[in-house]
Amino acid sequence: MSEIPQRYRKQVLFEGIGENGQRKICAGRVLVVGCGALGSVIADQLVRAGVGLVRIVDRDFVDITNLQRQVLYDEQDVESHFPKAVAAAEKLRRVNSTITIEPVVADVSHTNILELADGVDVILDGTDNFEVRFLINDVSLETNVPWINGGCVGSHGQVMAIVPGETACLRCLIDEIPEPGTTDTCDTAGVIGPAVNVVASLQVVEALKLLSGQRELIEPVLTILDVWDGSLRRLKTEGLAAKTNCPACVGGRRDWLRGERGSRTTVLCGRNAVQLSPSEPGELSLSDLAARLADAGEVTQNPFLLRLRIKDPDREITLFRDGRAIITGTEDLAEARGLYARFVGH
Repeated sequence: MSEIPQRYRKQVLFEGIGENGQRKICAGRVLVVGCGALGSVIADQLVRAGVGLVRIVDRDFVDITNLQRQVLYDEQDVESHFPKAVAAAEKLRRVNSTITIEPVVADVSHTNILELADGVDVILDGTDNFEVRFLINDVSLETNVPWINGGCVGSHGQVMAIVPGETACLRCLIDEIPEPGTTDTCDTAGVIGPAVNVVASLQVVEALKLLSGQRELIEPVLTILDVWDGSLRRLKTEGLAAKTNCPACVGGRRDWLRGERGSRTTVLCGRNAVQLSPSEPGELSLSDLAARLADAGEVTQNPFLLRLRIKDPDREITLFRDGRAIITGTEDLAEARGLYARFVGH
């Protein structure tokens, strides 16, 4: 890049980045895993900062309950039933047409994460799912690609930058996924937009340090904050790997990346919905499926998904081309599996 575009002038004036840092940011490549609350803010800020390639992966579609905190979406996206990754990419291309934005409608799993992370400089966590976070942690350690962990519930959140071989990893901090009911979720504690924006912004700050070539600025700390009471703490994590004899970064285990851990079903936070994934991802013909389900209920579709509304019981089944389904109206895994078998058949 011979001349830095004028659009980045204010960022270039910032001493922490400057012209050299901006050039590196413009050449940077980032994977954003999840484009809900955190992910939509993260993606928006990265695109505006001029990151050269932003790959956005999300498994879900836009729902009315998202609009309170997920900044890239509006009521038209809810009406269109578009996948979040696609709707986000359309908005972001209008923000910055000079960079590459790659939307991927998929459930991140051990079968595809290496491909999704191929060639990127940093991974940003926009999920609300511990299993996916442990999977990101594994792929980060395996590929030596840094990642920025973030989480937000209620008015509080946490951020930790993880640089393989230099800082503690997620499993140094949390060896196992918390048992159901032992931690707050957005269903039990809710979540407010300001907390989401602060956590995501701190994640992007850490990413910009890495992308601008200033890896040495990443500190081994876990930042914990609460926007409601205005508190912020930074807990040092230096030496934690050795102290905990971490099974991942010390022991070399990659339980989630090897597929030894992880579930094919997920209760979606705040949605009264369950996601089911087939044991072997395939390629559904949505048009054929729509014809087959025409008498089963109200069927609508777009190029990315098919939606079936049934009356008995009152449920909505959203099917994606890769065979995944989101069953809305229940959090009962057995019922969701039964509906999937009944209407999809495999």
